Amino acid sequence: MAKRPNEEKKKGRELFFRFLSYYKPHKKMLALDMLASLLISVIGMVYPIVTNRMLNDYIPNKEYRTIVLAGAIVLALYTVRMLLRYFVQYYGHMIGVRMQSRMRRDLFAHLEKLPYSFYDDHETGRIMTRLTSDLFEICELAHHGPENLLISSVMILLSFFYLLSIDWILTLIVFACVPILIVVTVHFRKGMRQAFDDRRKSNAVINAAVESSVTGIRVTKAYTNADVEIDKFAEGDVQFVDASRRAYRAMGKFHSSTSFVTDVFNVFILIAGGLFLYAGRISFGDYSTFIVSVNLFINPVNTLISFMEQFQNGVSGFKRFTELMDEPPETDREGAKDIGTAKGEIEFSDVSFSYNGEKEVLHHIDLKVEQGKKLALVGPSGGGKTTLCHLLPDFYRLGEGGGAIYVDGVDIRDITMESLRRNIGIVQQDVFLFAGSIRDNILYGRPGASEEEMIEAAKRANIHDYVMTLPHGYDTEIGERGVKLSGGQKQRLSIARVFLKDPAILILDEATSALDNTTEVLIQQALDELCRGRTTLVVAHRLSTIRNADEIAVILDGRVTERGTHEELMEKGGTYKKLYSLQFRVSDLVGIA
Repeated sequence: MAKRPNEEKKKGRELFFRFLSYYKPHKKMLALDMLASLLISVIGMVYPIVTNRMLNDYIPNKEYRTIVLAGAIVLALYTVRMLLRYFVQYYGHMIGVRMQSRMRRDLFAHLEKLPYSFYDDHETGRIMTRLTSDLFEICELAHHGPENLLISSVMILLSFFYLLSIDWILTLIVFACVPILIVVTVHFRKGMRQAFDDRRKSNAVINAAVESSVTGIRVTKAYTNADVEIDKFAEGDVQFVDASRRAYRAMGKFHSSTSFVTDVFNVFILIAGGLFLYAGRISFGDYSTFIVSVNLFINPVNTLISFMEQFQNGVSGFKRFTELMDEPPETDREGAKDIGTAKGEIEFSDVSFSYNGEKEVLHHIDLKVEQGKKLALVGPSGGGKTTLCHLLPDFYRLGEGGGAIYVDGVDIRDITMESLRRNIGIVQQDVFLFAGSIRDNILYGRPGASEEEMIEAAKRANIHDYVMTLPHGYDTEIGERGVKLSGGQKQRLSIARVFLKDPAILILDEATSALDNTTEVLIQQALDELCRGRTTLVVAHRLSTIRNADEIAVILDGRVTERGTHEELMEKGGTYKKLYSLQFRVSDLVGIA
């Protein structure tokens, strides 16, 4: 238990130095920003000094020219201060924005390297919060932090020494309030930090709810479940309001208490200064200057107090940023090599697998697919077919004792993930298309491909003729997730993407199960063309589409229970024949209906 405070301090130091590292590319501009802030502080001390001279010297001695000259000098210095403030506001903020930009790029690049399992456990809306509002708070801290600390600290010190020069006893009376202010600040800061952390987390819940609801808006409308979504959103909103209530209550206590202490400063000055003036210890000019100078002290104190809220927001945001950055990325095994262009031979050797170390999904799978051959995986949903397909591109890594998967005789763990996945093309039932044009989505298969290669891929996928009927052809925008296209058009577009990629290995995961019969024929033709000469792994519920597979494996509860060609499995009269017969009996009934 004794180590915990030390561990927290160590983490705090590490966090601080990580934050400082983002200033490194901007250190010259930061130095200029700090110099400008320092000059702003120094110029701020001119006014009370000139005020003191005027009240004690220039006005009593009727030095009118000096009064005008002093005023002109102050005006000139204020003009300089205006320019310096512009510099600090503009370039200081740009330092923060550039730091935010670098953090955003770092975080996005890191997100691209995280494994599939990370996205199984994290909602998109929560991740979006960390990329947007969290980083904005960090940007504000990056700019205002050094500036506020420097200007306020310098102003407090300069005003303190200047007040000492006027009357040291009166100065010490005022500064006796500072320890009280520190105690109050430390007392309320901890509660405020925790409250704002909770508020930020609840904001992420709201963003996650919005992302989910907006993405599924068509399903919501189809089931007329707007009220359900509103209730779900309201649940997150209630959490946010409650967290905000606690955060602002903590902030209210913090600000009201610290403001009261600073108000006491003025009361002490009013009473003590009046008594000193009455006793003849100080002159009226000194008393007036003291009043002005105390405000020069109180204002930066208030700035530092207000800065605490911004500091808490920025620190909370940066902590959440580092939490994501510290998530372990996918990494190649030491010594992993680029496989180059694979031939395509696949072997699953005694493969067993479980998600997160829980119940096993696959049990001792042994399968081999020779180069250019087609293996079909069939069986009830939840049997492990898709999991097997996800293991081949190393989306999920096999654990110790989980067997091995080989491509061209090499364990996939000894192949770099980039080169392994470069040789594998995937066509799924749930096609994902990016917002953008048809061209953008086809070229995603191979960004550097030529126009001719892209068009050839579209022709082979049976989508080119349709694209040519559109007013903007390949430059037609398809909307978010391809909402402007039908299911069959989206599927053919994804097939064109794989044609362009031209992989040695192909995974077809129920690629035609959600299509009507006419569309299925078109897509099946494209898929047959796509499979030609490639080693293919097919997951299919429509067994009619895999009759020509070189081998069919029936998977039940994570185990291979039957293997063989269509004819061999039909002769065995086992699970495959039952599934096949049932499916065609249902088809006949649908046809009669």
